[in-house]
Amino acid sequence: EQFKVFKTQGNELVKQSKYEEAVAKYSECTKLNTQECTIYTNRALCYLKLYKYEEAKQDCDRALQIEDANIKAFYRRALAYKGLQVRKNNVAGT
Repeated sequence: EQFKVFKTQGNELVKQSKYEEAVAKYSECTKLNTQECTIYTNRALCYLKLYKYEEAKQDCDRALQIEDANIKAFYRRALAYKGLQVRKNNVAGT
């Protein structure tokens, strides 16, 4: 199944710290299945590594819509909020 292929490729890319490429693979997964929670939490991790906090937060929100007790989604969303707050403070301080 194509979904599993994309997901596996995305996971391998994450292990190689190729986060941009992994985001592309996980995005392909979301086109095939919008109800798979791990795709959103995995992609959120990539966005966090790329300092794309707003995108990470959105993916965590989506994951929590699917699975409202997902610990990874809560944790990564907290990291995204922290990143957004730091960025806001940095902008305010300049």
